[in-house]
Amino acid sequence: MNTNMNIQDNVKKTLEVFDTMETVKAPPFFKDKMIQRLFAEKEKTASVSIWSWFTPQLQLATLVCVVFVNVYAVKEIKSSKYEASITSFASDYGITADQESSLFN
Repeated sequence: MNTNMNIQDNVKKTLEVFDTMETVKAPPFFKDKMIQRLFAEKEKTASVSIWSWFTPQLQLATLVCVVFVNVYAVKEIKSSKYEASITSFASDYGITADQESSLFN
């Protein structure tokens, strides 16, 4: 019973603390300042990206380079120098060039 009374006293003391509490006076425009800070931090973290360096200008330059390399490769494959060098390579290593299959033939 004695512990029950101690618990009741502790509960009463705890509830009395709530009566002595006063409201906190916040500085003017505190809410607006905090919201601006929160949104500014979110924008900073969102703007940093892995692909941020790959700008549209760089994408266009990369596309032009890839197309140029592909066009050059197709022209080299279709040229007669390429066929002569393949035949020479095949004869040097004993490979028959007639059995070769190609996508461009």
